[in-house]
Amino acid sequence: MLKIGISSCFMYPDPSRLVFGPKNLAYVESDMFRYVAQNGVLPVLIPDLGSDGLEQILKALDGFVFQGGTDLAPQTYGEEPIKDGRWLGDPYRDSYEMEIMDFAVRQKKPILAICRGVQLLNVYYGGTLYQDIATQLPHSITHRDAEKYDNLVHQLSFETGKTLEKIYGNIENPTVNSVHHQGIKTLGKGLETLARCLEDGMIEAVEVKMAPNKNIIGVQWHPEFSVGKGEPLLDPLKLYNYFIEKVKNQ
Repeated sequence: MLKIGISSCFMYPDPSRLVFGPKNLAYVESDMFRYVAQNGVLPVLIPDLGSDGLEQILKALDGFVFQGGTDLAPQTYGEEPIKDGRWLGDPYRDSYEMEIMDFAVRQKKPILAICRGVQLLNVYYGGTLYQDIATQLPHSITHRDAEKYDNLVHQLSFETGKTLEKIYGNIENPTVNSVHHQGIKTLGKGLETLARCLEDGMIEAVEVKMAPNKNIIGVQWHPEFSVGKGEPLLDPLKLYNYFIEKVKNQ
């Protein structure tokens, strides 16, 4: 059985929380577990054990999924917050996930990076982010709506001849959900754009050009939220199957 590691989301001590109020929590959103747990695949939530305790677990994994969640901290990519007290991100989670990503890249392991994950991938390779798209790019479309959540959608434009076009073919009006207020500003070195938002040109998917067998790919949308929803949304299992083939063939 293939073992796919999923990076944890964190919740920190909160006295107002009745259950585990004073404790740190590590979790995964349930759709992500269902998305990863396909036939022959065991999803493994990667614990926060620090460097000494983590490496042996990482060595046992066949591939890595970086899930969505809180913002990256501006200092992680060398910036100051554009507004005091806003969009400060989670530097602790950044550090935890950067260590995992560094291991996966150095060991040439397949990576599927989703939403926050693709932003993390971009920062790992030296890129930067828009801390808030609506503030810094007022001409952009709305990329996050708390009420609509994953029912907010937009169309993509695939880069001709690149990996996503090869995965999905020449389909009309490729459409994805949109649940993010941050996005790629400066593309990281060694990354290649695979798709953009059709309406405003925001980068929506990337891959690492020099990764062996093109085994590192990241998308800004949440494919795990689209399982079973059908057209016009892109079939999320085609993307996942691409990733799993990379895991099997490494």
